[in-house]
Amino acid sequence: MPFYDTDAMAIVHHANYVRYLELVRVRFLQEHDEPYSRYVAMGFHVVVTRVDVSLKRATRFDELLRITCWLERVRNASLAFGYQIHNGEQLTLTGCTEHGVVNLEGTPVRMPVDRRDRLLSLLAP
Repeated sequence: MPFYDTDAMAIVHHANYVRYLELVRVRFLQEHDEPYSRYVAMGFHVVVTRVDVSLKRATRFDELLRITCWLERVRNASLAFGYQIHNGEQLTLTGCTEHGVVNLEGTPVRMPVDRRDRLLSLLAP
């Protein structure tokens, strides 16, 4: 972890974990589906409606984390991702984010059927 992500105790500040989850979620979509910019080009956003994290241990400066992300749920106008963060073999965090689909004006909408079907194919077994 970079030093600027830590607090006075050289421990990663808890708020940074939400940022890490966003970074890995955007990467997941880019690698397995479409870059997020394509979602915007299609006329919608996937907004965060809920974040749930459970910290299992402190992360300190200069530790290397491995973040795993997967799709947990896909519905017509919402989806959810699951996460685990490890430092080596040690579990650091488990988490989940929930998301709603909105148009560019921020109004909730249904996902296009082809997009929903593609995301359904990515659900974790």
